[in-house]
Amino acid sequence: MPKVSVCLAVYKTKSEYLKECIESILNQTYTDFEFLIVDDCPEDKDCERIIQSYADNRIKYFRNEKNLGISGTRNKLLDLTSGEYIAVMDHDDISLPHRFEKEVAYLDAHPECGVVSCWYERFPNLTIKKKPENNKQIIKALKDSCPLLHPAAMIRKSVLIENHLKYEDEFSPSEDYALWCRLVGKTSFHNVPEILFRYRDHETNESKKNNQKMKMATDKIRKSLLPQKTFIQKIIQLIGWRENESCNFSRRARNSLRRRNRC
Repeated sequence: MPKVSVCLAVYKTKSEYLKECIESILNQTYTDFEFLIVDDCPEDKDCERIIQSYADNRIKYFRNEKNLGISGTRNKLLDLTSGEYIAVMDHDDISLPHRFEKEVAYLDAHPECGVVSCWYERFPNLTIKKKPENNKQIIKALKDSCPLLHPAAMIRKSVLIENHLKYEDEFSPSEDYALWCRLVGKTSFHNVPEILFRYRDHETNESKKNNQKMKMATDKIRKSLLPQKTFIQKIIQLIGWRENESCNFSRRARNSLRRRNRC
């Protein structure tokens, strides 16, 4: 049984992007993994041809009989995993060679941590993104943004099983942000402070194609998951603010919600 299950959802991916993505996984310095690939476009033969051109027995390829959407396909991948850790990957990005090695080492050394991601580079404009490193900083940042890059993340599978968590279609295409919010108080988070991933900026990626839909989904998550009093209390408890700081945060959170609801 492999230590890591790599989960890759494919949908009408450009040939050159898919090749770079697959090869970045096969060239990892850490090698104890299975590489699960699910194609969510039943009629697409080009992606299938590229995937099957790689003679690597770690690759396990599946194609949906009908389109399931991104959350449905990610959940199918979760069901197929046999590893202790789940490495997420997107079909147009690049994992740098030491990504798995560093993330596995961190999870092995920190059993309290359920999700680890890393700093990354956006390309082709070559912008470096340094996200909050420790659990307290990440939880604090969650109320305003997504401080963990999902396609660069590695997740402890037992955390999802024990808490009965999967990706939720009602929050797509921000299903990753919803998952992180659901995990607050159930595990801890970490970003490895090294550039281990390259995130591709292009006109056809999901964040640009579905920008308005993503904004609506993110707003829905913040209204349905973040405003809860228990969530605010979790943040205060986990971050360990003093009483006056906790009161100030609660006041700011309520005022922010009032302003958002008036919009």
